[in-house]
Amino acid sequence: MIKMYKALCFALQGISYTWNNERAFKQEVALSLILIPIAYKITDNLEAFMVLIGSLLFVMIIELLNTAIEKAVDRVGTESHELSKIAKDCGAAATLLAIVLCTLIWIPKLYSYSITISFF
Repeated sequence: MIKMYKALCFALQGISYTWNNERAFKQEVALSLILIPIAYKITDNLEAFMVLIGSLLFVMIIELLNTAIEKAVDRVGTESHELSKIAKDCGAAATLLAIVLCTLIWIPKLYSYSITISFF
């Protein structure tokens, strides 16, 4: 039980650090706080709701991993190095792809909801 508590504390410290130091993470959280009620409104079953929420969480998870990569690379050294650039660029690419995936999940649901609204 103590190990689980410590693991939770470490995880919360990671979220806190990222919240305090990464503007993109704050933007993703803010957008999620807007989109979660919308997801509730536009879905008619739990599974669809969870997919929409899961896609938002996935973006934040990848952002946390991207931050971890960036900080680990910076720990090794702050001088320019091609491998450091590649690692950071790949982390940024992962975040971009997570956002694209999230968008691809949300757009059809928003579109189908707007069509339903226009008929009433």
